[in-house]
Amino acid sequence: MPQTITRHVKDMVAEANTVVETISVDTLRALLGSPDHVIVDLRDPRELKREGKIPGAFSCPRGMLEFWIDPDSPYHKPVFNQDKTYVFYCASAWRSALSARVAQDMGLTPVAHLAGGFSEWQAAGAPVEDVG
Repeated sequence: MPQTITRHVKDMVAEANTVVETISVDTLRALLGSPDHVIVDLRDPRELKREGKIPGAFSCPRGMLEFWIDPDSPYHKPVFNQDKTYVFYCASAWRSALSARVAQDMGLTPVAHLAGGFSEWQAAGAPVEDVG
């Protein structure tokens, strides 16, 4: 008998969006280069190589996020130990909504995520940095 999933991804994303700030492409574009913000790209290395990234974004594959945030983890990254606003993004704003929620639940604040993700960023003609 197949498993019965009782909590669906779409519901989890919708729930995350009720408690996490969502920002527009225009808002994030205005924040590029801000010393008070860290832009975090959650996509995997293949996506980065294929499509590039938002200029100056820090790459954190989604599967490592909790480990890199936690200062007690052997995998902790100092970039997550700053008094800054963290703005997460992925391809279409699903992973970023969930990630921002997790980061917020872990105590990393303030956090936000990009509406529409990198797809929306590209569609708006916003700048892209080649990762090659």
